[in-house]
Amino acid sequence: MKIALLSRNSKLYSSRRLVEEAKAKGHDIQVIDVLRVYMNIAAHKPTIHYKGEPLEGFDAVIPRIGASVTFYGAAVLRQFEMMGVYPLNESVALTRSRDKLRSLQLLSRRGIGLPVTGFASKPDDIKDVIKMVGGAPLVVKLLEGTQGVGVVLAETQKAAESVIEAFMGLKTHILVQEYIKEAGGADIRCFVVGGKVVAAMKRQAAAGEFRSNLHRGGNSSLIRITPEERSTAVRAAQIMGLNVAGVDLLRSNHGPVVMEVNSSPGLEGIEDATQKNIAGQIIAYLEANAKSGKTKTKGGG
Repeated sequence: MKIALLSRNSKLYSSRRLVEEAKAKGHDIQVIDVLRVYMNIAAHKPTIHYKGEPLEGFDAVIPRIGASVTFYGAAVLRQFEMMGVYPLNESVALTRSRDKLRSLQLLSRRGIGLPVTGFASKPDDIKDVIKMVGGAPLVVKLLEGTQGVGVVLAETQKAAESVIEAFMGLKTHILVQEYIKEAGGADIRCFVVGGKVVAAMKRQAAAGEFRSNLHRGGNSSLIRITPEERSTAVRAAQIMGLNVAGVDLLRSNHGPVVMEVNSSPGLEGIEDATQKNIAGQIIAYLEANAKSGKTKTKGGG
């Protein structure tokens, strides 16, 4: 099988592991910088070019597209789909999951547990939005933030009003969410491959920090998840349309709540914590499912 790995950095742990496992299984895999790709969007024969050469003959494509290049990366992935190449995650699912507001609305519509979340655009509505999510302490999140950047814990009413007003003054879109105090600064990353949770880890925030992201000094450990948490993670990935996903859960007093569904989850933390070969399971999923033209959207949507 010939695989395209869309990644801006072949030295990243996740990229290296996927290349290692693909080659170990006898596949030809090429790492492609998504921003160096350019396309011919033709009616009869759409093509993709890279560094002056056409990209042809691929059976599958693995998108490892950073949040900062979602728009262009999704366009490249869509072009592969138009050429009949099987995507690990489809372009429509990728863009759906990257839109935090849209993804929460989709999960809410299907009855997935979520933190109470408010969304507004005018400073006049700040007090009511704060009341809506249960008052301070609360969490304010930039819609475009990743890896914990743009996430603020406001511990008092005045602090919440000031932070929200400041973000609105900068003309940025924000979510206001209830603070799940009982989670104790910890969340659970469930790694879903092909409709199954293949690994799970607990991420604990560093002392004095409420964000559990490993990039922010958090630590990871093996955890046993409940059947309800497993079911929630699988359903969340399915609702997003993702074959591979990292689903982040919090343990609240009213059951598991989904914080985010990640379409390009990192492999380093989860493989270290669980000692499982997740990269190998991803390649095995492609081996079982990658067939020419087998996309639900055919590059549409």
